[in-house]
Amino acid sequence: MTEPWTVGVEQEFLLVDPESRRPVPLAESVAQHAGAGYDVQRELTPFQIEVATPVCGTAEELAEQVLAGRVHLAKAAHAAGCRLLASAIPPIGTLGPPPGTDDPRYRMMEHSHRKVIGGQGVCGMHVHVGVPDQDVAIKVSNALRPWLPTLLALSANSPIEHAEDTGYASWRSIVWSRWPISGPPPHLGSADEYDRLVRALEGTEVLLDQGMVYWDVRPSVQHPTVEVRVSDIPLTARDAIVIAEIIRAFARTAAESGEPERVDDVLLRAAYWRAARDGVDGLAVDPRTGNLVPARDLVSELVSWCGGALADASALSTVEDHVTWLGAHGSGAARQRRAFGGSPDARGLVDLVLAETVRAAD
Repeated sequence: MTEPWTVGVEQEFLLVDPESRRPVPLAESVAQHAGAGYDVQRELTPFQIEVATPVCGTAEELAEQVLAGRVHLAKAAHAAGCRLLASAIPPIGTLGPPPGTDDPRYRMMEHSHRKVIGGQGVCGMHVHVGVPDQDVAIKVSNALRPWLPTLLALSANSPIEHAEDTGYASWRSIVWSRWPISGPPPHLGSADEYDRLVRALEGTEVLLDQGMVYWDVRPSVQHPTVEVRVSDIPLTARDAIVIAEIIRAFARTAAESGEPERVDDVLLRAAYWRAARDGVDGLAVDPRTGNLVPARDLVSELVSWCGGALADASALSTVEDHVTWLGAHGSGAARQRRAFGGSPDARGLVDLVLAETVRAAD
């Protein structure tokens, strides 16, 4: 049984060739080299690999495990003849055409969802927070809805595709939004209502199973957790740790607060689009008001709202210091853009991301 307010993180990465910097389908070899000491999983395509932390109770443990997973996978990738890249889309090259992952479920997805599945080998980060029960998970989901665009903006790390600037800080989120059940979850009254809705969607065959509920927050199918899936794979371990700690603190604060306010679905979608385009370095739509405000103001408000829980987890100073650092250096997307510089050859950008993927926090 997972204890309430513990946290675990799943990180998805690309595998790229050390010479061309293009994606290579070596996930099976990397997993074999990784061995059994870490929770390593294959992903939608053989160009991707995932590592999950154990369930973590303390901020120190989480920080150690997030970085250790990256370093271990990077070593396994090197042994397999490729490199581990913390970018949510490939800056150079593509993820196809298949071979896709040789898994019957993925073959069924290819049959049922057809061209939607093409190019979906994008990389995110999923954060699991232990909750007392599924009704608390739904309460957290409802409370988190207005803040999902802010978390997306904080994590944005996919501006360059095919060695071209997409104009978006998180192109991954735009690509991923093609799935029929994705983006912000609906405001729900209970875990029973969630279960009834999912069963109805399975009946329509929009979903093959509960694992295809790709909303950015959901009660976990396999664990007593609420799972938050809104983030790009962050550029650095420090970025990932800070986002995970904010999510954990938010979950605890929301569970101990009154009923969350409800926001308009249209405004929330607009806030998502603006967050995907401009990230944390621009303006944002506040879905509670519909007003345009600096994205960093919403980040500060979010951190302040759950500051007590962050302090209890001994994570407040880490989060505040990193938010200040982001103000000076920019998000992962901004750092990728600076390295890219509009050059037709994005190899320098890939080399920066390779180095940042396993860089220890300052």
